[in-house]
Amino acid sequence: MKSLGYYNGEYGPLDEMRIPMNDRVCWFGDGVYEATPCANRRIFALDEHIDRFFKSAELLNLRPELTKTQLADLLHTLVLKVDSPEQSVYWQLTRGTADRAHPFPEGVSPNLWVMLRPWKQTNIYEKIRLITAEDTRFLHCNIKTLNLLPNVMASEKAKQAGCQEAVFHRGTRVTEGTHSNVHILKNGVFLTAPTDNLILPGIARSHLIAQCKKLGVPVSETPFTVPEMFRADEVLTSSASTLCLSVSHINGQAVGGAAPELLGQLQDSVLEEFRRATAPALEKASA
Repeated sequence: MKSLGYYNGEYGPLDEMRIPMNDRVCWFGDGVYEATPCANRRIFALDEHIDRFFKSAELLNLRPELTKTQLADLLHTLVLKVDSPEQSVYWQLTRGTADRAHPFPEGVSPNLWVMLRPWKQTNIYEKIRLITAEDTRFLHCNIKTLNLLPNVMASEKAKQAGCQEAVFHRGTRVTEGTHSNVHILKNGVFLTAPTDNLILPGIARSHLIAQCKKLGVPVSETPFTVPEMFRADEVLTSSASTLCLSVSHINGQAVGGAAPELLGQLQDSVLEEFRRATAPALEKASA
């Protein structure tokens, strides 16, 4: 099939799947999610995404009925049922189905969703544009919660401005993008916000840090400000679906462009890791 939907053990074409209107995701966005790409039917960084998924669930007192291994096996099985070998793999857990009431319902099992769609890899060498947006989200940005309305509103504002992403800030401190982490290069150092409660600890972020260390690029996990971002040698975003993109403009003002060689080395290294990790099994064995 071209795309696939899964809901509590039932699956079929995504646009034919139906869910109960009383699923708490409809009332409260009460759940957590993860997403990562799949190439050659190999899901990228799956163990890390599942670990974060279970951590987010724990922070919301959600208890998945599958183990980490069982969830991984399920996702691997479902990937094989979609026509395209390149897919976006998305899954979420909601608190269950119950009448609308704010307190957690008792005696209700959580609902597991999976959605698989064809995916095309982003050209990571193509520059993107950003806008800045005051970060008005709640103070648990480290949880990959389904409550994404502020992100949606900021993303739409960026789209209307002809940009690909909005970068949040609290006061002058840069936190993260609506669907990415944000980093800068300055004087040969890779700076990225610390993984406190104000940002999501991105899987792509951790891989980018690992590639910096592999290349001998110093890494500083310290907060940086909006003015520092504008003065940076390069501004980068990272996410599972885009890996590592560089920024040409923020709020219409040109930024970056002062460290193209280092930027290219980082992007080449990240892309090479992705291609190795998602190479067909025979190709990996002979490499």
